Amino acid sequence: MRHWAHEDEMESMKRRLQAAPDTMLIRKSTVEHPFGTIKVWMGSTHFLTRRFKNVSTEMGVHVLAYNLKRMLSILGPKNLLIALKE
Repeated sequence: MRHWAHEDEMESMKRRLQAAPDTMLIRKSTVEHPFGTIKVWMGSTHFLTRRFKNVSTEMGVHVLAYNLKRMLSILGPKNLLIALKE
């Protein structure tokens, strides 16, 4: 009989989730939203580039755009420019 190499980690995660069932709800509301938004911006398609380095750069640009857009909505254009100059 063979076991998957990461079976112990999966069992540990399963026990933690059973002990705190709210964990996935909290994660869904805090972490998944930005990735869902970025995916919608991308058109729910694949990356335009190939190879890890290029895809990593493309994802970095998407994350930077997301963060700048959030900062614009939170601070407003004038305050964001002031914050960037500091």
